[in-house]
Amino acid sequence: MAEHGPKCRAVATSGHIPVTRRMLEAMPDLGIVACSSAGFEAFDIAALAGRNIALTNTSAALCGDVADAAIMLMLAARRSLVSADAYVRSGGWGRNGMFPLQRTIGGRSLGIVGMGAIGQAIASRAAGFGMKIGYWNRRPRDVPWSYHPDLTALARNSDNLVIAVAGGPETRGLISARVIEALGPEGLLVNVARGSVIDEPALIAALSDGRLGAAALDVYAHEPDPDPRLAALSNVTLFPHHASGTVETRDAMAQLMVDNLDAYFAGRPLVTPVDLSRYL
Repeated sequence: MAEHGPKCRAVATSGHIPVTRRMLEAMPDLGIVACSSAGFEAFDIAALAGRNIALTNTSAALCGDVADAAIMLMLAARRSLVSADAYVRSGGWGRNGMFPLQRTIGGRSLGIVGMGAIGQAIASRAAGFGMKIGYWNRRPRDVPWSYHPDLTALARNSDNLVIAVAGGPETRGLISARVIEALGPEGLLVNVARGSVIDEPALIAALSDGRLGAAALDVYAHEPDPDPRLAALSNVTLFPHHASGTVETRDAMAQLMVDNLDAYFAGRPLVTPVDLSRYL
């Protein structure tokens, strides 16, 4: 950084890699950080804003696949896909008793935490299943679904709760023990946001003693080494932080990062600029 930093005008990186104040100080001519992922919790946002360094991300490119993954996880958990697969593979079908009846999602209530682009895409898909949709957000959005200013009340009135907010200090522990208990012993918690958003020890405790019915998780507090207690629970469906992990979406994410860099160097408006003031 000491040798090459003064020559750098742009940074291309992932949101999982830190961009620190010290790194930024080594790049006095830096004008843009182009992030190839949606989240950027590892970035020093105050330092970026203080220098008026632009930030772009790729939420727009991954929105559809992440929403699809949220619905996939909800269906997999409600229909016990993982254990059903094991049941068939084991040779026990028709020999070890009938596979237990499952629960439908059609006509059930869905609470969405975070009504940004991904939250809206999840809601649109869930509406196709006839689900009754409510949401919590920092402020109401111009959407056709019911706004709930009280997150605990939303959980209490939902059969399924999907987390789709941004990570970072502002949302750390947002899904608290109180929210988890409000969802209840028949409730399902799905997380396609960030592991930091959930109080994970409280989640594990509630899943273990039946205060929460089930969870389906794409993200964890500690990646790639999630708490082994989660893997030991039969009422948890696990996915390896891969909601955007399709060839098409990863290509689109990479292209969007390049498009933002191209726009910056050409002096055109950035394609997907991030409003840093929201995170200060």
